Amino acid sequence: MVKQNHLIHQSSPYLLQHASNPVDWYPWGPEAIAKARAENKPILLSIGYAACHWCHVMAHESFEDEATADLMNSLFVNIKIDREERPDLDKIYQTTHYLLTQRSGGWPLTVFLTADDLTPFFSGTYFPLGRRQQMPAFKEVLQKIAGLFRDRQDDIQKQNQSLRDVVQRPSKITDEQFQFNDEPLINALTAIEDIFDCKNGGFGDTPKFPQCTILEFLLTEKSPMVLTTLFKMAEGGIYDQLRGGFFRYSVDALWDIPHFEKMLYDNALLISLYATAAPLFDEPYFAEIARDTANWVLDEMQAPSGGYYATLDADSEDHEGKFYVWDIQEIDKLLLREEFQITKIYYGLDDAPNFEGMWHLHIAEALQNAHEKAVLVSAKHKLLAARQRRIKPYRDEKILTAWNALMIKSLLIAGDQLHEPTFIKSAKKALGVLFEHCWSNQRLFACYKDGAASLPAYLDDYAFLLDASLVAYRILSDQKYLKFAKELADTLLTHFYDPTAGGFYFTADDHEKLLYRPKTLMDESLPSGNGVAVQALIELGALTKESRYLAAAEQTLKLCWPVLSQYPAEHCALLSGLKRYLLLYT
Repeated sequence: MVKQNHLIHQSSPYLLQHASNPVDWYPWGPEAIAKARAENKPILLSIGYAACHWCHVMAHESFEDEATADLMNSLFVNIKIDREERPDLDKIYQTTHYLLTQRSGGWPLTVFLTADDLTPFFSGTYFPLGRRQQMPAFKEVLQKIAGLFRDRQDDIQKQNQSLRDVVQRPSKITDEQFQFNDEPLINALTAIEDIFDCKNGGFGDTPKFPQCTILEFLLTEKSPMVLTTLFKMAEGGIYDQLRGGFFRYSVDALWDIPHFEKMLYDNALLISLYATAAPLFDEPYFAEIARDTANWVLDEMQAPSGGYYATLDADSEDHEGKFYVWDIQEIDKLLLREEFQITKIYYGLDDAPNFEGMWHLHIAEALQNAHEKAVLVSAKHKLLAARQRRIKPYRDEKILTAWNALMIKSLLIAGDQLHEPTFIKSAKKALGVLFEHCWSNQRLFACYKDGAASLPAYLDDYAFLLDASLVAYRILSDQKYLKFAKELADTLLTHFYDPTAGGFYFTADDHEKLLYRPKTLMDESLPSGNGVAVQALIELGALTKESRYLAAAEQTLKLCWPVLSQYPAEHCALLSGLKRYLLLYT
C-alpha cells in the first residue's frame, strides 16, 4: 500500500501530484508551522505548479527518492505550495529569493525558512539529484543548510532582520505638488526600442516571453514592434501550428522551440492582442490566429459549467513536448504524396530535427498559391487527428478567478472585433460562474474546483474581474455589469487600498498575516494588479462621476511615479493607466 502524506486532502491538482511522495509534505498552514517550531526545525518550502516541467523533474529525481525523502523528513518540516492558488506566498518568496541571491527566481522555488518568523535564510530554484553543470546535488544542499541552521543561528538572525527591514519598509509618498506628464510614456518607448529584437520580434534575450503587457502598451501607438512580434510569434513554434494556442515561452530567439506548457493567462492576453491588432493593422492573419486560439480555449479549456481551466502540462508520458513533436516518417505515412511535399516545405521538415531528434512544427516557408494552401489544410486535419489519438498532457482543472477574468475580457473583445457571437456567449457563461460561485457577501474567492470555492481573493482577482466587468458593460450595454464593477471596486478600496501612501496591497487587510504585505507594481507574466486597477478605476470614475475611484487611481499613480520615471518599460500596465488618465483629465 502506498503511504500518503498530509497533501492527500487538498483540492489543488499540483499538491495532489505529491500526495504519495515519501516526503512528509504538509500544505501551508498552522499545523506545519507549529510542528517546525515545536521540533526546532527549519521549514523547507517548495513552490511550483502542475504544468511545470522542471517541477516534475525535481519531483521524479528527489521527492520520489526514498533516500532524499528520509533526509528531508529528518532535517526539515516540508511544505508544498501551488503558486497558482497562493500567489501571495509566491510573490513574497520570489522577492526574497531575489534579495538573497540577486538572481531572478522561477519554479520550482526552493526556500528554507526559520519557523519562528517565516523568514527565508537560503533560497534556490531547481536542484538536481546529483551534481550537474556547477549545480550542487540536492542532498548536499539539504545537509549544508541543516548545518548552517544548527551552527550559525546568530548570523541567520542578523540576516533575517536585515531582510525584514527591506521588505517591510513602508511605501514612500510622492511630493503632492508634482504634475502628471507624458515623460514616462516617451521614456518607455525609448527603453523598449533598446531591447527590441528587430529581426525576430520580441524583447530582451532568451528565453523569450511574449511580454504581452508591453505589446498592449505599444498597440495603441500602432508600433511596428507589435506588428513584427505578432507575426514572428504566430509563425514560430511558440504557437501550436495544428490546433491554436500559445505555449508559455520560447527557449530560442526565433520563437521556434517552446517550453511546452499552455497557460490560460498567456492565451487570454494574446487572444485580445491579436484580435485588436487585426483591424488596427488590417491583417486577416492576426484574426485567424485569434480565432483559432479562442476556439481551442472553448473546445479544450472551458469546463461544462462555464469556467476556464488553468493549464495544460508541458509533459506527457514523462517527456516534455511528446504530445506535440513529430517523427518525419510518421508524417510521411499519414499524408498523400502532394500533402507531404507541401507540408515538408511549409514546416521546414527538410531541415535537421529541432527538438531531441524530432520535429516541432513552425512555419519555415510561405506557400505560393491557393491550391497549396488547400492541400496544407487537408494535411493539417490529418496530422491533428493523429495527434489527438496520443496521450494528452495533464490538464489542471481548477478555475482561477484572476485568470478567468483575463479570458472573459479577451473573449469579449475577440467576439466584438471578429464578429464571433460564440466567443461572447462563452465569456458571459464564465462570468456567470464567477458571480454565482466565487462572489459572496461582497467578497471574492480566488479558486473554484469540484463545486467549491476556496481561498480569499487577491488584488489580481478583484482588479482583473473589475476590468472584465467594465468591458462586458461596454460591449453588452447591460447595467448589471456596471453594478458588479462598482461592487468590486468598493471592496477593492475598502480592503486593499493604502489610504496613507496610495496603491493597492496584493492581499486584503484581513488576510492571513505573512512575512510582509506585498504591494506589487511591476508587470510580470501577468500585468500588474495595481496597473489594471488604475486603468479600471479611471474608467469607472469617468462612467459614474464618482470622485473616490479617480482619487484612488491618482494617488496610486503618484506613489508609482518614481518607478515609472526610472523603469518605465517594466511598468507598462501602470503606463497604460497614466496614458488613459492624461487622455481624459488633462
